[in-house]
Amino acid sequence: MVTAPPSGLRERKKQRTRDALLRAALELFTTRGYEQTTVDDIAEAVEVSQRTFFRYFTSKEEVAFFAARLAESHFVEAVRTRPPEEAPLEALRRAVLESWDTIGEAIKEVVPLELHMRIYRVIESTPALLAAHLRRSAELEEEIARIIAEREGLDMDADPRPRIVVAAFGSVIRVAERKWSEGDDFSLPAMRELASTYLEQVGPALTGNWRTK
Repeated sequence: MVTAPPSGLRERKKQRTRDALLRAALELFTTRGYEQTTVDDIAEAVEVSQRTFFRYFTSKEEVAFFAARLAESHFVEAVRTRPPEEAPLEALRRAVLESWDTIGEAIKEVVPLELHMRIYRVIESTPALLAAHLRRSAELEEEIARIIAEREGLDMDADPRPRIVVAAFGSVIRVAERKWSEGDDFSLPAMRELASTYLEQVGPALTGNWRTK
């Protein structure tokens, strides 16, 4: 009689299979291209069946954004735990900059950090992924705006400020991501430094006089 492996062992094996599929997919996306990579290609790289792939992921798109969604969840939690006395934009700025280390550690548990960072270039250069990224960004902004409204004691449907400040913040982060993805340094410190520099310019850019003459 063959006995089933302990549940802890089964879970670890499932996680290893999921992580192997994730890493293989991202490697193929960054070397071959997202649209040129099929589910069969990913499954074959890990020596599993297509059916096995769909036990872990619903689509190629879910794989492409898996680590990004993990990072988003850490950012959302960081915003929730910011001190209530911080102004909304400052809370967002500190949340994104101070949560990067924990985000990096969480991502490294599933895929190499450098591979996760390289996938941003694939997202920016693939219309279908870019559209999905922008759609999810809008959904994330709405979620963050509700958190900001709650911490400030505001009715978001009556007061536009939570959505406005989150939209401004999100736009700056997207500009920083795009600029970073066009460069040669794919490291996390490079992204953090760029985002920090851009966020510091929000106030002066919105209220300052840009003319030099």
